[in-house]
Amino acid sequence: MNAEIDVTGIILETKRLILRPWEKGDLDDLFEYASVPGVGEMAGWPYHKNKEESEYRLNRFIEEKKTFAIVYKENGKVIGSLGVEEYDLEDKLSEFFDYRGRSIGFVLSKDYWGMGLMPEATKAVIDYLFNVLDYDFLLCGHFDFNDRSKRVQEKCGFVPYRKIVMDTKLGHPEPGVINLLKNPKKEIHFVFSHPETLIIKE
Repeated sequence: MNAEIDVTGIILETKRLILRPWEKGDLDDLFEYASVPGVGEMAGWPYHKNKEESEYRLNRFIEEKKTFAIVYKENGKVIGSLGVEEYDLEDKLSEFFDYRGRSIGFVLSKDYWGMGLMPEATKAVIDYLFNVLDYDFLLCGHFDFNDRSKRVQEKCGFVPYRKIVMDTKLGHPEPGVINLLKNPKKEIHFVFSHPETLIIKE
């Protein structure tokens, strides 16, 4: 089942990054990376055409209290986001019902690709969710074309679990994979009984 999450007041720090709740003053940084073609599309959403789109998304980040802003220490800029999302498939993934977990999703500014920053951020959030909030498992997905996201998830210990076809905000379905990471401190044995590809509708 979906575990509780509230990132209010939570600050996570790594060697190069600070992960913190979003703030109103982050609008310019959000628009700067979200308006670049090819960034949001990797996660299934179109790049932002104007600052109003980014402001709407920023307000949702603040209101929903489940998404970290990723701040690059060297220049203090917000360069991406990492959300601790509801996985919204409890009826189709009933094997998770007796366990507490969530799905994570992330986006990084194209200017910072290839630097190892996303695995660094993701590992910090995994540590918080497993060792502080005591989650049992995490899910994380990627589309088949998104090799960068696939490599991040592999580096963080996620393993393939289910094939999916997901409707995207780009207006067409995309095949992909849901990956699974179990809390290594726990004895968890999922009964996997649904091998067919999941069809996920918006």
